[in-house]
Amino acid sequence: MSVKQISVFIENKKGELAAATRYLANHNINLRALSIADTQDFGILRIICDDPKATETVLREGGYISTVTDVLAAEIEDKPGSMAAILEVLAEAHVIVEYTYAFLAPDGHAYMIFRVDDNAVASAALAGAGIKTANQEDLF
Repeated sequence: MSVKQISVFIENKKGELAAATRYLANHNINLRALSIADTQDFGILRIICDDPKATETVLREGGYISTVTDVLAAEIEDKPGSMAAILEVLAEAHVIVEYTYAFLAPDGHAYMIFRVDDNAVASAALAGAGIKTANQEDLF
């Protein structure tokens, strides 16, 4: 089970992040989760949104460079050690975690987004450990 994440490349200049998020808002794109990573020259805005296909089209029309990636969304309990437990399952399955970020869904469930080297192996390992993963529809 996976979720579509859109990565948007943004110049690392004053106001560019505000402009990109305003552009998405003006096109009625609902952001469920986001993460931003930066380098000296540009940033990568990673988003989980309600309609990835429409968002990708809107971004292209606006001149933004973006990519779509399948990531995993794992439900996580709000208690000490929850993230460690998920990461231990992935480590035992020899899955490499490239990055992760979290968000709280409107239904009150917390989710960790994981970009891993092998979604199939990671999904199977998490399922085997009783850790629930979500698809795009589950998050909205």
